[in-house]
Amino acid sequence: MKHPVDVHVGKRVRHRRWMVGMTQQQLAEAVGIKFQQIQKYETGMNRISASRLWDIAEALDVPVSFFFEGLEEDHERAEGTTLPGDILSDKEALELVRSYYAIPENQRRRLFELARVLSDVA
Repeated sequence: MKHPVDVHVGKRVRHRRWMVGMTQQQLAEAVGIKFQQIQKYETGMNRISASRLWDIAEALDVPVSFFFEGLEEDHERAEGTTLPGDILSDKEALELVRSYYAIPENQRRRLFELARVLSDVA
């Protein structure tokens, strides 16, 4: 049975890997394992040991704590609170975020303000 923490950490690995444009194969090679193991980590089927998580964090250029961010919100959601769903589990949303950060900062700020105004109208 999957543990919710393992599932959360796996999702964060997948999100970060996708955000930096790395394939499962590339991450596996950087860490020294087979890509199938990365698949199992990302789904929460297999737990990631502390030393392996450290290696993954280095390969993805994030602190280890990155993988635990939002864990409390996931726990509260599982207990029935009305928090929004995991927006980053949606591939389209991830692609939007990735594209957003590719825009130069001054234009990105203007786009953000436009989106805020449009969402208030809707």
